[in-house]
Amino acid sequence: MQTRLKISLGFFMFLQYFVWGAWYVSMATYLSRTLNFGGEQIGLAYGAFAIGAMVSPFFVGLIADRYFPSEKILAFLALLGGALLFVLSKLTAFSSFYPVLIIYCATYVPTLALITSLSLHHLANPKRDLPLVKALTAVGWIASGVAVSVIFEAEQSAVQFQIAGATSILLGLFSLTLPHTPPKKTGKDVRIGEILGLDALALLKKPSFAIFIVCMFLICIPLYFYFVNMNLYVTELGWKYSVAKMSLAQVSDIIFLILLPVMLRYFGYKKTIFIGILAWAARYFLLSGSVDMISMQTLFVYTAILLHGVCYDFLFITGQLYVDDEANERIRGAAQGLIAFILWGVGAFVGTQLAGLSLSSHTYDAPVAGFAHDWKGIWIYPAWGAVAVLVIFMIFFRDKRSETEAPKIKKV
Repeated sequence: MQTRLKISLGFFMFLQYFVWGAWYVSMATYLSRTLNFGGEQIGLAYGAFAIGAMVSPFFVGLIADRYFPSEKILAFLALLGGALLFVLSKLTAFSSFYPVLIIYCATYVPTLALITSLSLHHLANPKRDLPLVKALTAVGWIASGVAVSVIFEAEQSAVQFQIAGATSILLGLFSLTLPHTPPKKTGKDVRIGEILGLDALALLKKPSFAIFIVCMFLICIPLYFYFVNMNLYVTELGWKYSVAKMSLAQVSDIIFLILLPVMLRYFGYKKTIFIGILAWAARYFLLSGSVDMISMQTLFVYTAILLHGVCYDFLFITGQLYVDDEANERIRGAAQGLIAFILWGVGAFVGTQLAGLSLSSHTYDAPVAGFAHDWKGIWIYPAWGAVAVLVIFMIFFRDKRSETEAPKIKKV
């Protein structure tokens, strides 16, 4: 009987991911080819999102959970974010662009946690309904790719930020229609350890959990080479409507999210995560091979894109479920906070910086065969990095439990 609520939450998440997808995929191409920023600057720009992820727990824990209703915080952040995106579209110097981008990301990232918390508060059966609502996030990302690539042809222009800004303002206004959600911890003292998930550090006493955390951090280093560099690569390949074509990754995401419970039922955590890490290695070897094997280039690149569902769902969603199963009720929230801080905060920051440095160090003085960058050199390092993480995980991780049923799926 909650059809209206689910439609409302789904539309919010559609708009939320439309905003994100409108600029995040093609920003490197815009910064490189239009603003002439260097690889290190592009890496720093993508690292702004990681800084936002590191700031987000403090904002949610110290302010949102204690003083203001969630729907009003979401409205304020989205409206402010929309204004900042329009400001970003006018900035052409890195010295001004970068700090404004950091401030923008600090307004956007908290909305991801806040809408999940609001949804869990109001949905009668969140284990059943939240994944269905979350499916609209992939649709929003796909729609933004079509809008930026096909409708506005804005992959190399500041219009992408204006599209995101206008949608963010719409998102802010729509937030005011969400059900009232009062602050959860009014008048309560909140410890920094609770906010950062430090209460979950006790889980590191378990050798397998410690190995899992180390591997999740290490895989973030090669992982962000894809997010920072992929659109610029296919642009140099001469692809038209590249953002729209890259959104096929989200189609793959939906398919493999549906298949994930089956994988976990029959293979358990270790084999499923193993396949996820293996998919990252395969993705980078395909991209590296696509540079030289011209006859197979299109096939290799599309296959690398379509591997996204395996790369993301079998690694990150499975990882979140593993953490949820390892933690008891008292520290479950802290454990999810810890893994989010590592994956989208510290891990993302390190990965994006190294991806930017690699892009910078593999830039040709003059174009070679139409390429401004040595893409084979850029892709081969994360390929072998993923293999190294795969070997560490395979040897040292132990999952002693026997899976009798598929764990619940939670995508955050």
